[in-house]
Amino acid sequence: MSRRADASAVPDLVERARAGQARAVARLVSLVEDESPLLRPVMAALAPHTGRAHVVGLTGAPGVGKSTSTNALIGALRAAGKRVGVLAVDPSSPFSGGALLGDRIRMQDHASDEGVFIRSMASRGHLGGLSFTTPQAVRVLDAAGFDVVLVETVGVGQSEVEVAGLADTTMVLLAPGMGDGIQAAKAGILEVGDVYVVNKADRDGAERLRRDLRNGLSLTERAEGSWKPPIVLTVAQSGQGVEEVVEALSSHREWLGETGQLAVRRARRARAEVEAVAVAALRKRWEIGDRSSLDALAEAVAAGETDPYAAADRLLGD
Repeated sequence: MSRRADASAVPDLVERARAGQARAVARLVSLVEDESPLLRPVMAALAPHTGRAHVVGLTGAPGVGKSTSTNALIGALRAAGKRVGVLAVDPSSPFSGGALLGDRIRMQDHASDEGVFIRSMASRGHLGGLSFTTPQAVRVLDAAGFDVVLVETVGVGQSEVEVAGLADTTMVLLAPGMGDGIQAAKAGILEVGDVYVVNKADRDGAERLRRDLRNGLSLTERAEGSWKPPIVLTVAQSGQGVEEVVEALSSHREWLGETGQLAVRRARRARAEVEAVAVAALRKRWEIGDRSSLDALAEAVAAGETDPYAAADRLLGD
């Protein structure tokens, strides 16, 4: 379908995606990334078919082996009969705005598997380790019938906690010898993780890192009856410990359903999506024309002709 095709082509595209046609799924994700005018009818058509996938966010500092772990997880989930969608958010090229690393290169083991869909997405400067369009791309894969959607963040360090707002289950990866015990405390990772994975566990210091994590988690305030995050040792390169990770993810998904926390998390996620769409629409409205109303008001504030609050009121009233 042409990017300029009218909305009448959307139902057929959505049906083909739901039937498992990878090219249709890829087309929908492209429409999301391009912020196409067709995005509104696409999201409307997808809405009744969402809410079934288990969305798992994978986060951690650069170098902990996120892509290798994702690759190993795909294999274990496929062995369990799950269809798996992957959104690997990469740093953006400063020139083209496109994804720079291309995580799909590191996941070629699954390139020919029809039960796996892998897409690299550019962060395009968006902070938090995700792309601005990631939530909508997750909706596409969810509606397309994938049982598990893995969202691998860009690896930007302390701001990666944003993935917790997108995922049903947040998996935090660390590795020994990288100062991760200290970084975890600084980044707030001890508050957002549902499953902790110490990768590269064949290196010295893995047990010490697990002990430090366990001690840190024991000091974190948690409500009575809340989930107790497990800490799993893995060597993703060889597959060691990956089955235990899958079991931990499954257990957390069951706990979410039994306690009602799944609905709470998804409502919070939907709220953030609605807010983001509304803010983006406002920004576009302000920036129409060569000289935006925001620019004019900014100059007035800088010149002392008005104050920021009055300028904001005028901007919102336009």
